[in-house]
Amino acid sequence: QEQLVESGGGLVQPGGSLRLSCTASGFSLDPYAIGWFRQAPGKEREGISCISSGGGMAYYADSGKGQFTISRDSSKNTVYLQMNSLKPEDTAVYYCAADVDFAALIATMHGEGDCNFWGQGIQVTVSS
Repeated sequence: QEQLVESGGGLVQPGGSLRLSCTASGFSLDPYAIGWFRQAPGKEREGISCISSGGGMAYYADSGKGQFTISRDSSKNTVYLQMNSLKPEDTAVYYCAADVDFAALIATMHGEGDCNFWGQGIQVTVSS
Protein backbone atom coordinates (compact mmCIF):
# COMPACT_ATOMS: atom_id res chain seq x y z
CA GLN A 1 0.00 0.00 0.00
CA GLU A 2 1.39 3.37 -0.99
CA GLN A 3 1.66 5.78 1.88
CA LEU A 4 3.77 8.54 3.37
CA VAL A 5 5.12 8.11 6.88
CA GLU A 6 6.38 10.91 9.11
CA SER A 7 8.84 10.37 11.96
CA GLY A 8 11.05 12.39 14.27
CA GLY A 9 8.41 14.25 16.23
CA GLY A 10 8.02 14.40 19.98
CA LEU A 11 8.47 16.69 22.94
CA VAL A 12 11.16 19.37 22.86
CA GLN A 13 11.95 22.33 25.06
CA PRO A 14 11.62 25.89 23.76
CA GLY A 15 14.70 26.84 21.79
CA GLY A 16 15.38 23.24 20.86
CA SER A 17 15.52 21.53 17.49
CA LEU A 18 13.92 18.57 15.80
CA ARG A 19 14.33 16.97 12.41
CA LEU A 20 11.24 15.45 10.88
CA SER A 21 11.49 12.78 8.22
CA CYS A 22 9.02 11.83 5.53
CA THR A 23 9.48 8.47 3.87
CA ALA A 24 7.41 6.61 1.34
CA SER A 25 6.15 3.09 1.65
CA GLY A 26 5.54 1.32 -1.60
CA PHE A 27 6.72 3.95 -4.05
CA SER A 28 9.57 6.28 -4.87
CA LEU A 29 9.43 9.93 -3.86
CA ASP A 30 11.66 10.92 -6.76
CA PRO A 31 8.90 12.05 -9.15
CA TYR A 32 7.13 14.07 -6.47
CA ALA A 33 7.46 17.47 -4.98
CA ILE A 34 7.12 17.12 -1.21
CA GLY A 35 5.66 19.60 1.21
CA TRP A 36 5.38 19.99 4.95
CA PHE A 37 2.25 21.27 6.64
CA ARG A 38 1.09 21.62 10.20
CA GLN A 39 -2.15 21.99 12.07
CA ALA A 40 -2.38 23.28 15.60
CA PRO A 41 -5.42 22.62 17.80
CA GLY A 42 -8.29 24.86 16.81
CA LYS A 43 -6.44 26.27 13.82
CA GLU A 44 -6.49 25.64 10.11
CA ARG A 45 -3.81 23.65 8.39
CA GLU A 46 -0.92 25.80 7.18
CA GLY A 47 1.83 25.12 4.70
CA ILE A 48 5.41 25.43 5.88
CA SER A 49 7.72 24.50 3.05
CA CYS A 50 8.02 22.37 -0.07
CA ILE A 51 10.80 21.05 -2.26
CA SER A 52 10.78 20.16 -5.94
CA SER A 53 11.13 16.62 -7.23
CA GLY A 54 14.81 17.07 -8.05
CA GLY A 55 15.54 19.05 -4.92
CA GLY A 56 16.69 22.07 -6.87
CA MET A 57 13.94 24.37 -5.72
CA ALA A 58 12.59 25.01 -2.26
CA TYR A 59 9.74 27.25 -1.23
CA TYR A 60 9.00 28.56 2.24
CA ALA A 61 5.81 30.09 3.47
CA ASP A 62 6.12 32.94 5.92
CA SER A 63 5.59 30.44 8.75
CA GLY A 64 8.75 28.58 7.77
CA LYS A 65 11.19 31.25 6.72
CA GLY A 66 14.37 31.47 8.74
CA GLN A 67 13.41 28.74 11.17
CA PHE A 68 12.84 25.62 9.06
CA THR A 69 14.96 24.00 6.37
CA ILE A 70 13.68 21.43 3.91
CA SER A 71 15.90 18.91 2.15
CA ARG A 72 15.68 15.54 0.48
CA ASP A 73 17.87 12.47 0.09
CA SER A 74 16.89 10.42 -2.91
CA SER A 75 19.13 7.51 -1.86
CA LYS A 76 17.06 7.18 1.32
CA ASN A 77 13.72 8.03 -0.31
CA THR A 78 13.28 10.63 2.41
CA VAL A 79 12.49 14.30 2.76
CA TYR A 80 13.50 16.16 5.90
CA LEU A 81 12.32 19.23 7.75
CA GLN A 82 14.93 20.65 10.09
CA MET A 83 13.24 22.79 12.73
CA ASN A 84 15.31 25.12 14.89
CA SER A 85 14.61 27.63 17.66
CA LEU A 86 11.30 25.97 18.36
CA LYS A 87 8.65 27.91 20.24
CA PRO A 88 5.50 26.76 22.04
CA GLU A 89 3.46 28.13 19.14
CA ASP A 90 5.15 25.59 16.86
CA THR A 91 3.24 22.87 18.69
CA ALA A 92 1.11 21.08 16.10
CA VAL A 93 0.60 17.91 14.14
CA TYR A 94 3.00 17.99 11.22
CA TYR A 95 2.16 16.37 7.90
CA CYS A 96 4.08 15.69 4.74
CA ALA A 97 2.38 15.54 1.38
CA ALA A 98 3.38 14.64 -2.16
CA ASP A 99 2.33 16.16 -5.45
CA VAL A 100 3.59 15.62 -8.97
CA ASP A 101 3.32 19.36 -9.63
CA PHE A 102 5.54 21.73 -7.62
CA ALA A 103 3.42 24.77 -8.45
CA ALA A 104 0.26 22.94 -7.42
CA LEU A 105 1.88 21.99 -4.14
CA ILE A 106 2.71 25.63 -3.46
CA ALA A 107 -0.93 26.47 -4.16
CA THR A 108 -2.02 23.79 -1.69
CA MET A 109 0.26 25.36 0.87
CA HIS A 110 -1.85 28.48 0.45
CA GLY A 111 -5.16 26.69 0.74
CA GLU A 112 -5.91 25.87 -2.87
CA GLY A 113 -6.33 22.34 -4.13
CA ASP A 114 -5.04 19.12 -2.62
CA CYS A 115 -2.08 16.78 -2.89
CA ASN A 116 -1.76 13.27 -4.32
CA PHE A 117 -0.64 11.71 -1.04
CA TRP A 118 -0.69 12.69 2.61
CA GLY A 119 0.97 11.20 5.63
CA GLN A 120 -0.89 10.45 8.85
CA GLY A 121 0.86 13.22 10.71
CA ILE A 122 3.14 13.35 13.70
CA GLN A 123 2.87 15.34 16.90
CA VAL A 124 5.43 17.98 17.77
CA THR A 125 5.08 19.54 21.22
CA VAL A 126 7.25 22.43 22.33
CA SER A 127 7.03 22.86 26.07
CA SER A 128 9.20 23.24 29.13
